[in-house]
Amino acid sequence: MKTVAEMGYSNLDYDEIVFPNLGIDVHIKSTAFSIFGLDVQWYGILIVTGLLLAMAFAYKNMRRVGLDGDRATDAIIGGIIGGLVGARAYYVIFNWNEYKDDLPSIFNTREGGLAVFGGLIGAVIAGGIICKLRKVKLLPMFDLCGVGFLIGQCIGRWGNFVNQEAFGKNTDSLFCMSGGRVQQWIAMNYNALGGYNQDMTMDQAYAVHPCFLYESFWCLIGAVLLGIVFYKWRKFDGQIILMYMVWYGAGRFFIEGLRTDSLTIGTLRVSQAVSAVICVGSLICLLVMLNKVKRMGSDYKLYADTPESKALLAEADRRIAEDAEKKAAKKAAKDTEPTTEPIIPEETGDNTDEE
Repeated sequence: MKTVAEMGYSNLDYDEIVFPNLGIDVHIKSTAFSIFGLDVQWYGILIVTGLLLAMAFAYKNMRRVGLDGDRATDAIIGGIIGGLVGARAYYVIFNWNEYKDDLPSIFNTREGGLAVFGGLIGAVIAGGIICKLRKVKLLPMFDLCGVGFLIGQCIGRWGNFVNQEAFGKNTDSLFCMSGGRVQQWIAMNYNALGGYNQDMTMDQAYAVHPCFLYESFWCLIGAVLLGIVFYKWRKFDGQIILMYMVWYGAGRFFIEGLRTDSLTIGTLRVSQAVSAVICVGSLICLLVMLNKVKRMGSDYKLYADTPESKALLAEADRRIAEDAEKKAAKKAAKDTEPTTEPIIPEETGDNTDEE
């Protein structure tokens, strides 16, 4: 295995990122820009971009699963808030030693520190509660979220690229990467401390696996398959979210095995264990439900095909039409309002003063 220097890249700057075998060398700072003295990080921008694209997919396909977008909006917003809180809480809990002496830093997420599984748990809990309160069918909503999660994770993982985090073991594979901050982290956590994780040895002189890149591509493929190919062939409500958990769980299990900065309890990689449980459990549920639907045949109907859903959407269409009519009537009334400007009499040319 060649060192990064032997591959033609030596003395990397702090903000320099290289992919030696691809001939890519870029310099990118974590801060995108500053406004009113506040630094806006690329990490946050990419997370928000992923969320917006996920929301766009959900709204575009809302009627496809038989849901009224107005009612579902509250659930989506609540799910996003719950996801962000859950992602941070999960990360802080498993890295408590870093925060116990500096509690205000718990709320500083501008440089990373969001855990995907915590985000999923928070989003499901918060979104599920609001769905119940707003009388939004849960499983069709989760099917939309399954694809939305993949879209958001695909984009959001590039925040790890900017921050030079979520990388793996030393390698000289085609997509191997290195960077100034990568080398610094390895030097501090392995060379200085004698090993961050006892099951591997790391050297900052060598390139590493770009695990963020692997996961981003895996989520992209999953989003295309579940959002385009399989979505139209749904056999039951909840199928897409189960397929998402199988797909993401499987990919994350193998990718997590390459990571050097995994959240751990002793020697157990938390995310890898959670991935295995989610993948296997979801696969079993998926097979059971497919078999059940097959036995039921035409007796099983997707929520979008039920009278309840059709009545709900008809009511939503009627409400939209009424709102449009009110706006049109208001505009027409405004256009026909008489002018209030004073009428100035025309001059006659007779300016003779009376005596």
